[in-house]
Amino acid sequence: MAFGSFDSKGPGTTMSEINMVPLIDVMLVLLVIFIITAPLLSHSIRINVPQVTAQPVEQKPVVIDLAIDPSGALFWNEQPIAAEELSARFASEAAADPQPEVRIRADVETRYGLLAEIMGAARKAGMKRLGFVTTPGQAVHDDAAADGAAPAAAANTAAGG
Repeated sequence: MAFGSFDSKGPGTTMSEINMVPLIDVMLVLLVIFIITAPLLSHSIRINVPQVTAQPVEQKPVVIDLAIDPSGALFWNEQPIAAEELSARFASEAAADPQPEVRIRADVETRYGLLAEIMGAARKAGMKRLGFVTTPGQAVHDDAAADGAAPAAAANTAAGG
């Protein structure tokens, strides 16, 4: 809104300042309303809920450790297993309740295609929980091979050995 001023500048000039008093009044009224209504909003109703004395179910998670060495040999919980038996083992474990978690430990030199086949067989059998186990350490970079170090030495360093 523009209001006229009482200056001697003439009747056509407008006042370019905002009148803050009405805005402050509205803000204070809202503040008082919120101060009065806030305690009323926190009113609670007492309800008698049933008490339970059940013990928590202690169920240890079942974990299957599937290791793959650089040559492609498979180890099911540290026991050697043939690749042909893997699908049958996955199917029998998928029927268990609760379903175990499969943790895959693969060597750095393991082919990706073999890992993809194993994960596909697990999914096809109905396994829902798959994971990878890694060893923290230095990452294998192409810089190590460029410095004259053998790739196997770089892989051993990354595996913590």
